[in-house]
Amino acid sequence: MNRRRQIGWSSLAVMSILLAGLLPALSQLDFTFMPKGGKTLLLELLGTPPDKSELRKIAETRRTEAEWLEALSVRTENLDETQRRTLAAYLAVNMPLQKSAIQELEKQGGAAISLPRDGRDLAWNECQFCHSLFSSHLTQDRSVQAWLNMFQSPFHREMKMTAQEREEFAHYSTINMPMKIEDVPPDLRF
Repeated sequence: MNRRRQIGWSSLAVMSILLAGLLPALSQLDFTFMPKGGKTLLLELLGTPPDKSELRKIAETRRTEAEWLEALSVRTENLDETQRRTLAAYLAVNMPLQKSAIQELEKQGGAAISLPRDGRDLAWNECQFCHSLFSSHLTQDRSVQAWLNMFQSPFHREMKMTAQEREEFAHYSTINMPMKIEDVPPDLRF
């Protein structure tokens, strides 16, 4: 084996060992301190397992955020105002679903997989690769348009998020941010 290949394999082995050591710590990060996103709120509202006929009805309906607030007013009495707005915004941005997604929803356990990611999921899974979630997202107070404008910067333009996901992220973030510093776990500050 030549020297260069031997060094490459040694580096790969060291990186693998380091990653194996970090994975348990990373898997234990808990993002439940963040306000719930629309997908989570919808699934909680519909129960476990979700009522498939009600889920289909929601998945086939197009409404504005205000119309969703009104349509769900009776069902969301156990949610606070921010949660109601988060759910209504999620539904307004993401519904109706395509027919193939609706069919997947009706399979056992399909709802959690087939519903579009919500703002909390997007923030948690997309923001932390490049910078602190705390300083870049959790402490920001922006309008929907300001959040959408953020995606125009060169490094954000390259993110693998659809226009719909960016819209969802912007609405969730406008409704739920900024968070109070004391509500964020110390390990995730700054």
